[in-house]
Amino acid sequence: MHPVTHFLAGWAVGNAAGLGRRDRAIVAVAGAAPDLDGLGWVVEAVTFNSDTPLLWYIDYHHVLGHNIGFCLLYCAAAMWLGKRRMLVGGAAFLSFHLHLLFDLAGSRGADGYQWPIPYLLPFSDAWQITWSHQWRLGAWQNDALAGALVLLTIYLAWRRGYSPVGIVSPAADTKFIDTLRARFGKPGENRKARGLDGKSY
Repeated sequence: MHPVTHFLAGWAVGNAAGLGRRDRAIVAVAGAAPDLDGLGWVVEAVTFNSDTPLLWYIDYHHVLGHNIGFCLLYCAAAMWLGKRRMLVGGAAFLSFHLHLLFDLAGSRGADGYQWPIPYLLPFSDAWQITWSHQWRLGAWQNDALAGALVLLTIYLAWRRGYSPVGIVSPAADTKFIDTLRARFGKPGENRKARGLDGKSY
C-alpha cells in the first residue's frame, strides 16, 4: 500500500493512545517506517541500464524493513525518544504490525507477485508470510482504505485540534484546524445549539 496510507494508520493509532505531539509523530512514522527498505528503487533506477545494475529494490524491498528485527529496533528507538516510553513503544509496535497486515492484504504486483513478508528476519528466514487472496496494489480496496483514513484524520483534526501537519509546522496546523472549524463549526457547537449538553440557554 501507499506509504501515506500506512502513515495515516499509524497516526490513528497514536491518536487512540492519547499521546502528545512528539509521541504521536513517533507512532505515525512507525506505520510507514518498514517502507524505508523501498528506497533502493532510486539506486536501481539510476543503475538499471548499466552493465552492473544494482537491484536494491527488487532484492531488498519487503526484506530489510518488513520483519520483527527492524520492528524491535524501531520500538527501542521509539521508547528512547518518547516521553511516555512504554505506551509509545507498544503503540509503535502496533502501528508497525498494521503496516505488515495492510501489505499482506493488498500489495500484490501487477504481475501477480505477492511480496512475501520474511517476518522472523534477521533471526530466521524460515517463515515467509503470504495470503492467497491478496489484492493488487492498485485495487479499489486500497483506495477505499486510504480514503477512509484521510476522512478519519480530518475528523480527528477537527475534533481534537491537531493533525499530522503539526509534525512539520505547529503554526500551519493551527491554521488548518481553524479553517476546518470555520467550515464545520467547533466540536460541541451543534449540541449546545440544540440544548443536548445538559445545560439550558
